[in-house]
Amino acid sequence: IPVYFFTGNHDMWMFDYFPNEFNIPVFKGPIEITINQKIILVGHGDGLGPGDHFYKFLKTVFKNPFAQWLFQWLHPNVGMGIAKLWSKRSRLHSSGTQDKFKGEGEWLYQYCLEAEKTKHHDLYVFGHRHLPIDVKINETSRYINLGEWISQYNYLRTNGTETELLLFED
Repeated sequence: IPVYFFTGNHDMWMFDYFPNEFNIPVFKGPIEITINQKIILVGHGDGLGPGDHFYKFLKTVFKNPFAQWLFQWLHPNVGMGIAKLWSKRSRLHSSGTQDKFKGEGEWLYQYCLEAEKTKHHDLYVFGHRHLPIDVKINETSRYINLGEWISQYNYLRTNGTETELLLFED
């Protein structure tokens, strides 16, 4: 089956290894696909929508080639230590806020609402939130967030006509 990799907040420095070694395309933003005449916007979801301005600023810094060049000169133990500390700090900061759907306060939901004003999509599929979500954007559009695979085992199945957010069971 075809595999597509969407970079997000933990792998934004992914470059050409997957495409070169495994022939797996890497996407750094959402892409539009069509299945059975249904238009679907698919992406990781990181940094989309309003809010989180400090993170969006940091993301700009992290994407800067000079910052990446500087970081590569750190010993891997130091670089990984910084990354783990930052990730732990981020998790502590967002602890308890990731397990509930925020309705109108949900940034990716707001992103979908705004995107729908510009161009119709039948389905918006993201995975940044670690919470399975399946909500209507309007009468003909849905926003689905896959949740996460580590503890919830959610996945999406669609043929363009029918779309289901499912739970993988061994």
